[in-house]
Amino acid sequence: MKIRHLLLCSLIFPLAAGAQESSSQYNVLKLPASSHAAALGGDNISAIEDAPAVGWSNPALLSGVSDNSIGLDLMTYNSGSLFMGAQYVKAFGSRHTASIMAQMLSYGSMDETDENGTVLGTFSPKDIVFGLGYSYLLSSHWAGGATLKTINQSYGGYSSMALSVDLGLNYYDEGKDLSVSATLRNVGMQVKSFYTNQKAHLPFVAQVGVTKGIEHLPIRLNLTLTDLTRWKSSYYYLPEGKDEIGFGRKFLNHVIVGIDVLPTDYLYFSAGYNLRRAYELKSAGSSKMAGLCFGGGLHLKKFKFGASYAKYHVGNASLQFNLAYSL
Repeated sequence: MKIRHLLLCSLIFPLAAGAQESSSQYNVLKLPASSHAAALGGDNISAIEDAPAVGWSNPALLSGVSDNSIGLDLMTYNSGSLFMGAQYVKAFGSRHTASIMAQMLSYGSMDETDENGTVLGTFSPKDIVFGLGYSYLLSSHWAGGATLKTINQSYGGYSSMALSVDLGLNYYDEGKDLSVSATLRNVGMQVKSFYTNQKAHLPFVAQVGVTKGIEHLPIRLNLTLTDLTRWKSSYYYLPEGKDEIGFGRKFLNHVIVGIDVLPTDYLYFSAGYNLRRAYELKSAGSSKMAGLCFGGGLHLKKFKFGASYAKYHVGNASLQFNLAYSL
């Protein structure tokens, strides 16, 4: 009981710690590692899945991942960039689960020039994230977890580093096919900056999510409320000539909805809609598929595969793939 109270307090206390999103630097932390989460709108934290990548979304969900599982993921990102990662999950007894994880966002090869535009050579900027995750099964329904992360950015001769913690809590009732989660992600600070007097914030985010199966139908509905510490109009896109948006528009900026269709026990199809992303992409001139994500996956006893489609930028769509295997 004391452990549960400690986790609950850890979730509640930092809610006032959010910094302005516009000043955050380590935005690689916003990208989904799981193709299933990406297909459900990009920020799902409550879908129960036996796949190692769920630890990036909510460390509490690691308690549902099989012992000795390995996972690999790959996503095509903007302008030839690649986002890739790997995870290994190990269970210790019936209550403890740990994970070691790594991610890299590679921006490809770029020209290095001097102040006159003369090409001096090439360099390959990249963001690298390492994580150590832990989940504890508090009871038959409750699980809590935490992930310690280091984030390193290397851009030519410049580098920066930050440390952060993700905290997660999950309630899961298998009989009712109900999962409820809360997370605080990217709670941390920069420890090394590109320049001596430069200070940057991490993209801190507080979220709650619900996944609920529909009785007698092979369907699960997903609702995620994100960015719960950000309610100022200045955090979001403002139409030209306006410095304020109404509460309804603000609220919709926090809403992500998704649906899973499960025709068999080992196959799923997913679709999601991120209302904020749709609004911002449409405002930037991209109305085709704005905010809509979809994907599917195959879950066998030891082997899992997932794929998804999503659009994060006006000019490019992203494809994401996950592989997992239980040794």
